[in-house]
Amino acid sequence: MWNLEGMQVWGTYLDLVEVSGRVTLSRVAYGGGVQHHVKIDDGFTAVEGRLNRPAGDVIIIEHKHITRVRD
Repeated sequence: MWNLEGMQVWGTYLDLVEVSGRVTLSRVAYGGGVQHHVKIDDGFTAVEGRLNRPAGDVIIIEHKHITRVRD
C-alpha cells in the first residue's frame, strides 16, 4: 500500500533525523517514486544547528525511508 494519508508514520528525514508524524498527502512523484508529506509531531535540529524544523511543520519523506506505519 502506497497511500498513507491520515496515518501515523515513523521514518528518517534526509538520512539524518528520526521523525514521526501524520501523513497529510501521499503522491507519486516524477519518475515514479512515492513521497509523503508528513506533519511532524516534534521539532528537531540537525547538522550542527543548520537544519531546524519546529513541531507541526510539514516535511517530505520518500516512501523507502518510512520505517513504521499505524492507522
